Amino acid sequence: MTHAGMEFQLIFGLAIAIVVLIFLVVKTKVHAVLALVIAGSIAGLTGGMLPADVIGSITKGFGSTLSTIGLVIGFGVMMGQILEVSGAAERMAYTLIRWLGDKREEWALTLTGYVVSIPIFCDSAFVILSPLVKALARTTGKSVVTLGICLAGGLMLTHHAVPPTPGPLGIAGIFNIDVGLMIFWGLVLTIPGIFVIVFYARAMGPKIEGMIVRDTGEDISAAYREFKVAAAEREKSLPPLGLSVAPIAVPILLILANTVTAFVVKASGDPALAKSLGVQLATFIGNPVIAVGIGVLLAVYTLVPGRSRHDVIADLEKGVESAGIILLVTGAGGALGAVLRDSGAGTVIGQAVSTLPMPPILIPFVIATLVRLIQGSGTVAMITGASISAPILANIPGVDMVFAAQAAAIGSMVCGYFNDSYFWVINRILGVKNAKHQMLVWSVPTTLAWAVSLVTLLIFNAILG
Repeated sequence: MTHAGMEFQLIFGLAIAIVVLIFLVVKTKVHAVLALVIAGSIAGLTGGMLPADVIGSITKGFGSTLSTIGLVIGFGVMMGQILEVSGAAERMAYTLIRWLGDKREEWALTLTGYVVSIPIFCDSAFVILSPLVKALARTTGKSVVTLGICLAGGLMLTHHAVPPTPGPLGIAGIFNIDVGLMIFWGLVLTIPGIFVIVFYARAMGPKIEGMIVRDTGEDISAAYREFKVAAAEREKSLPPLGLSVAPIAVPILLILANTVTAFVVKASGDPALAKSLGVQLATFIGNPVIAVGIGVLLAVYTLVPGRSRHDVIADLEKGVESAGIILLVTGAGGALGAVLRDSGAGTVIGQAVSTLPMPPILIPFVIATLVRLIQGSGTVAMITGASISAPILANIPGVDMVFAAQAAAIGSMVCGYFNDSYFWVINRILGVKNAKHQMLVWSVPTTLAWAVSLVTLLIFNAILG
């Protein structure tokens, strides 16, 4: 076969694999994990790989991806479960509200969500913190919809972009990038989204609530008055702020310190410095596996000291159960990426894309955006975008892989609507029943945050990438 014929075969095989992947996820009962493996098999076989080589790439890609971030994901969801059952997330919310004072409740709830969703799944966190929305609506007279959008938006931003949330961790593993850099840029690139969420909620929340009252005759704020006393009583039983924050802050600081240490050592060019005790210690405790493990220990021994060993272990295992499917999806994404690398499809497409007049980091962004719109899951969207684009971008000179990873994360933020479980959690808890109102509550602000985050990413990539 000619070189051109081989290139066509590889590209055709990948195209068929992507079509099959999307069809299986959207239209059949096949789970995303199996769909990714099937897509990888199709891409490899139609691309000319031998069956045994395809299986070898799938198993190698699955294992190598999870070897870098599997334990971190497991530890992260364990920590999140303890933060959830102990009330630490609520303590952070009450404290931020008190610090920011009156008339800044929107900022307080957005920042609360922004911090809490780093280790806790955003749908669970919204359920836990929704009494705060309801209590604040009663005590301040502000729109329930306004405050609900703020909390949900803050939760969404870090859930999509900042490890140790499982999705961004999975992307970091697929792109094989430093987790500390992923954390840093995830925080930086989503900051503009905070402002967009707050400004939109302030402008549209009262109007949306007015539409609900006018169209349905329901005063959704009235249903929340009972929460004021309950919330005040609940605060008395919550853990102290320092203990609540430590399991999140300590691992992040350790990981970032390791990243900075590695940069300093590399810049110094001194081999002896890399072997020094201080650097070795920073490297060890700043490794994401060790750092997040320390976070789990802090959570267990400071936040739930009164709970029995049996109950604490049950809580930890409940967290692990929620991580299982994410680990499988992440590993399957890595398997698909490995097939694309080993078949040569990544090289061929990378060479073709490098000649196009657009930033290469738009490849994972566009793929993640399309997959999110089609099937609804942000995690599946970002993992799919990363697994398809990573082997392509690896063959394009000058691509900053951290920005590429964040492009996949940001792409998965787009337009949460009827096929997104979080869409229903938010609207059901807020009591929004009309489809038009539901889309104004969640589909519009997620799309705005997606757009402004993309612009921020492109600006930083143009300057530093």
